[in-house]
Amino acid sequence: MTSQEQPRRRRPAEADRRSSQGTEGRGNAHDEASPSANTSTTPIHEKNDSGDFTTLGLSATTLQAVDRAGYTQPTPVQSGVIPRAIAGVDVLGQAQTGTGKTASFVLPILELLTRSPGRGHGVRALVLVPTRELAVQVRDEFEKLAAGSNLRCVAVYGGKPIKAQIDKLTKNPEVVVGTPGRVLDHLSRGTLVLGILELVTLDEADRMLDIGFRPDIEKILRRCPQSRQTLLLSATVPPPVAKLATRYMRDPEILDFSTNEISVETIEQFYFTVDPTRKFALLEQLLEREQPRQAIVFCRTKRGTDKIHERLQRRRKNKKASVACIHGDLAQNVRDRVMRQFREGQIQVLVATDVVGRGIDVSGVSHIINYDIPEFCDDYVHRVGRTGRMGREGIAYTFVAPEEGTQLTRIEMRIDKLLERSEIEGFSALAPKPTATLPADQQQTGDGKGLSDSSGEAPAAPKPAPSLLGRKRGPKRFRKAL
Repeated sequence: MTSQEQPRRRRPAEADRRSSQGTEGRGNAHDEASPSANTSTTPIHEKNDSGDFTTLGLSATTLQAVDRAGYTQPTPVQSGVIPRAIAGVDVLGQAQTGTGKTASFVLPILELLTRSPGRGHGVRALVLVPTRELAVQVRDEFEKLAAGSNLRCVAVYGGKPIKAQIDKLTKNPEVVVGTPGRVLDHLSRGTLVLGILELVTLDEADRMLDIGFRPDIEKILRRCPQSRQTLLLSATVPPPVAKLATRYMRDPEILDFSTNEISVETIEQFYFTVDPTRKFALLEQLLEREQPRQAIVFCRTKRGTDKIHERLQRRRKNKKASVACIHGDLAQNVRDRVMRQFREGQIQVLVATDVVGRGIDVSGVSHIINYDIPEFCDDYVHRVGRTGRMGREGIAYTFVAPEEGTQLTRIEMRIDKLLERSEIEGFSALAPKPTATLPADQQQTGDGKGLSDSSGEAPAAPKPAPSLLGRKRGPKRFRKAL
């Protein structure tokens, strides 16, 4: 393979790597002023020196719930966030995806709600999340850890009948988990009241801002009591997130648990150089070679997701591996069913848009395949983070067209790591370039003195092509155009 066939990319210089950290954002991140000039918050880098959950200030009741859930040792983000949240401090926690952020705010909420009785009937804790799937996942985590207590949790999100959610809210649950749009809808209807709210959590805050939830989030926060405690959890903290924290949190402590490498260390990361017309053939070859336990194939568009799903289904009819797809245009009951089957291991290959690129925890995912290279670097971080969960090993492949080398370089600078180039033996990922061939009677002679026909005479000069515009129309049109 020649050097011209490789993606245009360069090794990130050390200075470029350092300057890229914190400046590679999404959406309007570059338009925002850096909050460092107008905030007093100071990043605090925490380490996990504790052996178990008994050192984090949790009560015996909460420790029993942790034990029932099968949690044995806290992750760094849990060791750092839980004690500070229990102490009543506003916390901005930054950590890699797949490091246990959900339990780091669920446990403090349960601890604080069980320690003191509420000031009345109503919602005492509110959790805002970017997607419906994440709302369901966080609710399930609450129910698992609150087993045996009287605390109730309700998830509210779009795509489901609002009446059923209203009926659940009339029973005065202590915790509500929801997407900003549906939470705002309930607030406008009066079916959700935040008068006695004690704690607000923003989970995956950067993602919520990326997809346009900032106005809704600010409206919700303005309707919350000012005496509330606020927790903000995110994998990245671009300037808009820090500015939101400065405006709506009280002297927040920034706990940064990110390592020097943003992508999880247990994930092997490779890329393929591939022509767009050969991508599906490469996908088939890769799935055949790897035989993944479970894989997510990420596409950029909903239409592309449907097409890849249909083609994989047709090609894999005679194989045991099941294939499904998920994106934002599917009905919510379909999305719920697909995610349930994927978690239970009934689906081996899931073709998806970035709707599952954030916060979804499926421990069986062994492979991530970026069929379309993500447009934004942080999306790559979150896609890849669907594997290698909680210290498990994983592998990620990214398909890169020859003209997408610049995007690959930006990703490498963002994660401060060079992706290793991969190939499949016997498979050409680049389509052969067409070569122009001349007729035998016009090929170059052995002495190299030019073209000749079989008689040795030089061929006649070609006749000029006839005009396609018709008689005398070309000049008239030209003059008229002038």
